[in-house]
Amino acid sequence: MRALLVIVGVAGCGACGDERTAGDAAGPTCMAARPAASGKATYYAADGTGNCSFDASTDRMVAAMNATDYGTAAWCGACVAVTGPTGEVVVRVVDKCPGCAKGDLDLSSDAFAQISPLSAGRVAITWHEVACDVTGPIRYEWKDGSNAFYAAIQLRNHRYPIATLEAQGAGGTYEAITRVDYNYFVKASGLGAGPFTLRVTDTRGHVLEDSAVALGDDVERAGAAQFPVCP
Repeated sequence: MRALLVIVGVAGCGACGDERTAGDAAGPTCMAARPAASGKATYYAADGTGNCSFDASTDRMVAAMNATDYGTAAWCGACVAVTGPTGEVVVRVVDKCPGCAKGDLDLSSDAFAQISPLSAGRVAITWHEVACDVTGPIRYEWKDGSNAFYAAIQLRNHRYPIATLEAQGAGGTYEAITRVDYNYFVKASGLGAGPFTLRVTDTRGHVLEDSAVALGDDVERAGAAQFPVCP
């Protein structure tokens, strides 16, 4: 599999330019991170599963995002640094909190304990986007039931929130795949038998192109590279 990393203009970035070989080196220019937010934090018995459709994990530094900011799985797999009354903790977003107001986070009990005594129950917080401390390349999870006539792909192990996933068609042009609320990019009519060239864009303006991604059914495929760390 071959990957290419490109810094491109998306969502107002303009012409960031500078094409380079993929890897973990810092990119030349990054779009601004999403604005910091404030709200309230509560906690729940988290195990890493939830509306983002991730597997259970022994890493319990996770959170559920309020429904307004969650959008259509916009924060799934991304990381935020949360500051509370007694400290700061970095959590990965794995779920949606329908009853939370905009700006609120529902933290795992382990994460909440890093910013406040559990006995407080609900505390004021501020939070902002940070790079997830991941190793290795991004990964493509094919949902169970995926085949040549129905495709559902989830992005995993990424540093920053995912903006878009596109598949290259027979004519060489890219077509966006629609993201759904449970954090899969779904093409109801399928993408064909593959293998596929996929293009992933993060919210900081980086693009990864992976060629020869094989079709799968409840299978995870490794990409060839990872998004760079923004300065």
